[in-house]
Amino acid sequence: MAASVDPLVVGRVIGDVLDMYIPTANMSVYVGPKHITNGCQIKPSAAVNPPRVTISGNSDELYTLVMTDPDAPSPSEPNMREWVHWIVVDIPGGTNPSKGKEILPYTEPRPPVGIHRYILVLFRQRSPVGLMVQLPPSRANFSTRMFAGHLDLGLPVATVYFNAQKEPASRRR
Repeated sequence: MAASVDPLVVGRVIGDVLDMYIPTANMSVYVGPKHITNGCQIKPSAAVNPPRVTISGNSDELYTLVMTDPDAPSPSEPNMREWVHWIVVDIPGGTNPSKGKEILPYTEPRPPVGIHRYILVLFRQRSPVGLMVQLPPSRANFSTRMFAGHLDLGLPVATVYFNAQKEPASRRR
């Protein structure tokens, strides 16, 4: 059964990034060995490589995965909302993003100030979109809503987010 959107409301993912929706797919996300649950804390150093994502569904269904940070550069002044970290389209159901077409390569979380939310949003595609997708002009001020509207993706089918904050620099003696 798909997860509830309640933690997404509490975490202001619904509102800041997405509109209310009913989850209809399952997406499993791991950063290193840690299974991501909504609002969990991840050290940026653990997320240097792309998360491992597994998507439910049949191979004849295609999905788009978008990862953004709505708190850039600072949660109190998110004037770069959203900072897009990763876009993969045409992912067959029952597989993972490595089977899709990477439109924007993954960049790891680097929160400069405060606690940032990193949101992975999954959309079910109506048809292949790989040739229709244009590279965003900038990673800053990306809009998941506008991107989904441009590609006629509709509402998300699954979402999960984690929190991260700047790690203290290692002390030198």
